[in-house]
Amino acid sequence: MAKGTSQSKLQEETELAARAAWLHFVGGLTQSEVAVRLGLSGTRAHRLIVKAQGLGFVHISVDATAAPCVELENTLIEAFDLDMCRVAMDLGETGAIPLRALGALGGHWIGRLLETKAYRSIGVSHGRTIAASVEAMPRRSANGTVFVSLLGGLTRSLAANPYDVIHRLAQMTGAEAYLMPAPLFANSPEDKAVLASQSMLRDAFARMQDCDLAIVGIGDLKTSGGSLAVGQADITAELTERGAAAEILGQFLDREGRQISTSLDGRAMAMPLNDLRGRKVVAIAGGLGKVEAIRAALSSGLLTGLIIDEATARSLVEGLSGGRVAGVA
Repeated sequence: MAKGTSQSKLQEETELAARAAWLHFVGGLTQSEVAVRLGLSGTRAHRLIVKAQGLGFVHISVDATAAPCVELENTLIEAFDLDMCRVAMDLGETGAIPLRALGALGGHWIGRLLETKAYRSIGVSHGRTIAASVEAMPRRSANGTVFVSLLGGLTRSLAANPYDVIHRLAQMTGAEAYLMPAPLFANSPEDKAVLASQSMLRDAFARMQDCDLAIVGIGDLKTSGGSLAVGQADITAELTERGAAAEILGQFLDREGRQISTSLDGRAMAMPLNDLRGRKVVAIAGGLGKVEAIRAALSSGLLTGLIIDEATARSLVEGLSGGRVAGVA
């Protein structure tokens, strides 16, 4: 057998082992279910999972990425001038957002950040993907890192309460964690000025500015209405009319990534988007319904990093000129 053919088969076997381990340990599939998903015999699925463990892929989570995911990462890094991109392997989830895959990878990444002690203060947004990442992260010491909420959190929905996100981070790491004790949107710019003048909120805004890393979510109008409370049809209609495609920290971008003016201007109790520039800003986002929103956020130049699922990453790459990744038609 030619040397090149042998190396190719070895690489394919290693990638298959990584996928099998990911599906089993992260996706929660039994070995029999892994075999069915990958079209293998039960015996071979078992051997691949054992092989992944032997190769050191499996710790608390699966520390491995298949080559197609690496190619997607490299393409997105090059296309959008990112410092880093991590693509979570597909788990076959059926929901609008692959929370298990994104949460597993996002949580693992946050845990690794704390180990490196690279950041003194980390600002955190909220949303389902951020909450899933925090829930999935391994318990470990914060090593002196402080967590700060980047936006207010008194909303009508408690599905992804940012207070819970910050509280869970403090619980799981022993870190100091600071809330923004305010609604996401004040009733008016004047009300925001009054709120922001309070000593507790002045301190919260000051701590935002001290962050050297921001972890944010990306909202869209089609599936979630961004950070808007459910039922505000008049606001959603206005945003749609003005071409809003993405939401970050309660502020809105058009398809080209330009911030747009809306009736919510001056009301968001959050770090201004322009203040993100010059910092490390990593978004955790995914789901095929959010492709347009994620593309807009990437086009804005605000992001320096992205954690995304495999299917959404592939769709983004397909939208680039020529689809420059192996396996993309």
